[in-house]
Amino acid sequence: MPPSIAVIAPGAMGGAIAARLAEHGCKVLTSLEGRSAATRARAAASGMIGAGDAEIADADIILSIVPPGEAVALAEQLATVINRNAKKPILVDCNAVNVETIRTIEDIALSSGARLVDAAIIGLPPKPGTKGPAFYVSGEAAGDIAMLGQLGLDLRVIDGPIGAASALKMSYAGINKGLTGLGAAMVLAATRAGAADALRDELALSLPHVQARLAVALPDMLPKAYRWVAEMREIAGFLGPDHPAAPIYEDLARLFEHIATDVQGDGADAAQLVQFVERCKART
Repeated sequence: MPPSIAVIAPGAMGGAIAARLAEHGCKVLTSLEGRSAATRARAAASGMIGAGDAEIADADIILSIVPPGEAVALAEQLATVINRNAKKPILVDCNAVNVETIRTIEDIALSSGARLVDAAIIGLPPKPGTKGPAFYVSGEAAGDIAMLGQLGLDLRVIDGPIGAASALKMSYAGINKGLTGLGAAMVLAATRAGAADALRDELALSLPHVQARLAVALPDMLPKAYRWVAEMREIAGFLGPDHPAAPIYEDLARLFEHIATDVQGDGADAAQLVQFVERCKART
């Protein structure tokens, strides 16, 4: 019989993973308290069932999929309820947090009697007919969620302690999203200086793979920039305060914060990035 699974929260990634699990016969719970009508509709479309804290704490497995700035607070909230339960779930932290943060979450989970699995989700939310995203897990309890590999998730166990999966996530995101941030900064700077067309043409000639990547990554980043702010700061923390590259990620956090504010405001910078991408596509 498939395990009962709680997925918090029903965002784009959480909802898509819940839908994949529900397709494989799992009962998938989520918390809908205080959520918008759109979120409730997305949860229902994903096959998720609204539940209270006590019922969520009684699930076999709890997947925490929230913005990184909310990960510790969610762990504390869950631990308070789990402490009152005789049954102890496996808490799988899937958030983009650094090694120090996941160890804090481990201490919180262990204090409640729950077991913790460190997880890193790499890739886009799953869609019908696709295998991904990759679901890397580490820690002593990682083997206890092996059944998720038979329930539609591309589970990949890392032979390492709590922190190994988070280190992978920080390293991968630092490269992947860092390149997107650098591309956005240079496109905006070139546009302000009247060199956007020249930059586009030179990328097409000497770095066509970079131009192709930015054509996808820049518009994809715009609605997500607000979520990347805390993630960049987690990457800076992963590097450590004395690492010479840490300020790069602090500044990328400021860049994504600026872009997120622009998207919510007049959208001038967002329009420039979209225009650059459209002109790149028009030349291909």
